[in-house]
Amino acid sequence: MALMRLRRMAQLTLPAEMRRALKVEEGDYLEAKVVKNGVLLRPVAVVARERAWQRMTRAASQVKDLKPNPREDITAEEERIAAEVKAFRRTKRRHA
Repeated sequence: MALMRLRRMAQLTLPAEMRRALKVEEGDYLEAKVVKNGVLLRPVAVVARERAWQRMTRAASQVKDLKPNPREDITAEEERIAAEVKAFRRTKRRHA
């Protein structure tokens, strides 16, 4: 068990062996939750909205409609493709 000391401005230093075990480094975010008899710290990923939007735009631009429907209006087509992208990403996340 590692011992930590609460410093000025309520700062804690996470010992090196804990940082290595959690695979976190300076600038990473940790979620803190009060649990029975203590505090649970868990690493979390925080994505900037602009970067996320760029990645989504790039992914959407790579989608190819293999069976286009000439009677489908453009809005319906875009919504259908977006739904397919979301379904693919969910499947990929489950298998990661």
